Amino acid sequence: MTSNATIHSDLNPLDSMMKRFDEAAKILGLDDSIYNTLKYPAKAVTVHLPIMMDNGKVHVFEGHRVQHSTTLGPSKGGIRYSMDVSIDEVKALAAWMTWKCAVVGIPYGGGKGGIKCDPKSMSKGEVERLTRAYAASMSDVFGPDKDIPAPDMNTGQQEMAWIVDEYSKIKGQYTPAVCTGKPLTMGGSLGRVEATGRGVMVSTRSALAKLGLKPQECTCVVQGFGNVGSISAKLIEMLGIKIIGISDVTGGYYAPEGIKVEDAINYVKANGNLKGFAGKNITNSELLELECDILVPAAMEDQITDQNAGNIKAKLIVEGANGPTSASADAILNEKGIMVVPDILANAGGVTVSYFEWVQNRMGYFWTEERVNRRADRVMKQAFDVVYDASKKHNVAMRIAAYVVAMDKVATTQKFRGVF
Repeated sequence: MTSNATIHSDLNPLDSMMKRFDEAAKILGLDDSIYNTLKYPAKAVTVHLPIMMDNGKVHVFEGHRVQHSTTLGPSKGGIRYSMDVSIDEVKALAAWMTWKCAVVGIPYGGGKGGIKCDPKSMSKGEVERLTRAYAASMSDVFGPDKDIPAPDMNTGQQEMAWIVDEYSKIKGQYTPAVCTGKPLTMGGSLGRVEATGRGVMVSTRSALAKLGLKPQECTCVVQGFGNVGSISAKLIEMLGIKIIGISDVTGGYYAPEGIKVEDAINYVKANGNLKGFAGKNITNSELLELECDILVPAAMEDQITDQNAGNIKAKLIVEGANGPTSASADAILNEKGIMVVPDILANAGGVTVSYFEWVQNRMGYFWTEERVNRRADRVMKQAFDVVYDASKKHNVAMRIAAYVVAMDKVATTQKFRGVF
């Protein structure tokens, strides 16, 4: 995901998640025992990793892994490398993963990991030593039936390959199912790289149908041009929708006549970012407030807040990033009649195909990309319809409906399983 903190508020992502959690809990009438069980993470592990840097000095890095819930199955969630990593952020993201897996109906609980570091200022060797040290320190936490990491911000298939290798050495047997998002040659799945963006596209298509809008008459703005943003933009454009604004850390680029997404992707490949790309140069803040039908925030948390929500002109927001809308902005967007397809639904295509990768690893048999896409599209479309129906039934926004669907599933299972 492209990092962009133009409007990064000081809101604690854990607070935002808990506000929505509390609202859904009231609708479900959750009793205190289940409420308290779901409110707290099952396990939070913090490690300190001494790493020999290239200059011969030892630097100690702080890493976290949070298992929010293992009620529906092993915990599942990414590992991010960022100087912004904190235990509260990781707890919020782990809880989001619980609801995300439950919403799309895959047999996982939620987990998340992070290391406080700036990988861009480190050599490949330093990043490898750090990743392997983290994998070794978490070797009793991770496991194909316990906790399954995946890539997140500033991590990718190379880091997952190192984790598989280190974990396999420690366990004395090759264990590719310990993480997902791996290179294809190590048991990665076809369709995984595009999966999150593809889920955003399916959510967009489903929402437009409910709103009675024709794709070829719609315009779209995408904030963030990393994996999720760029692929979302490309696939949304293929629906016949005109992309009029894109952005990354270097700012926003606006072209009312339309942007050819393939050109932008090639430009980033050649130049490393969008700096100097064609179109009117605007800020990321201005980009969010452009006149458009569809807005896809696919950058960082808390980009849409009570400060700017009133200025948003889109009819539909499809959240590609995790937590791009602060809880304080929800009421304003609802008041304006903007449909928001929430992060725990819209960007769950990634974890859905991660699940398919894990299944393929366990079977030792791999599917074609066409089969992966077809099954993922079906899962995303079904999940959208279930959440939409819940929003109508309870007369609430899609976000709260998604929490209601997810929490109901986890709470019901928790009751069957029992607690101490």
